[in-house]
Amino acid sequence: MWALIESGSVSKIFTKPTQLTIGDIKYPRNIFELWSESELKAIGIYTVVIDNTNLKDTRYYDNTNQSFNFASDTVTASYGTPTAKSLTDILYTAQDETDGLGTEGEVKIRGLKSIHKEVINIQANGKLKDYDWMTIRETEGGTAMPSNVKTWRASVRTKANAMCTQIDNAADVDALAALYVYNEEIPAVRPLGEFPELS
Repeated sequence: MWALIESGSVSKIFTKPTQLTIGDIKYPRNIFELWSESELKAIGIYTVVIDNTNLKDTRYYDNTNQSFNFASDTVTASYGTPTAKSLTDILYTAQDETDGLGTEGEVKIRGLKSIHKEVINIQANGKLKDYDWMTIRETEGGTAMPSNVKTWRASVRTKANAMCTQIDNAADVDALAALYVYNEEIPAVRPLGEFPELS
């Protein structure tokens, strides 16, 4: 990424090499690749330094657009303060209904907790569905489900409920995100845990 500096401030951003005109001179796009940094600076083109200090995980935060600043012979692209996404569902209000946007009390924007619990339940269902036929066979035909399968299915449901409880108990967005972080010292271990495997 490059910036054109004119009169001491950023006037244009280039995300890829492109043909450009500065003053009365036209430059081909390959100058971005062939010219040295000092040659580019001589015509006002600066490589942009990316500052990700404020950039947060987009699964949990809404980040601002980048802002560009020219100071001390350097162009920096940085983010403003991110906003945490809502943990809980946001509902339509009476005013929303009056404005024709939705019905009061219905979900307008699903919160992170609802989204994460739905994923857990989908994952649990995915594990159990291959053995649903055994439940039907036992109910309709009288052939008992193997005890290890029955025990495992119960443990998957129990674990899904426990995971959903952990998600519900997350005090804030960072606490929710921390449930998914694997321990570096004990690989494949995270606070949320994992579904049991059938043995």
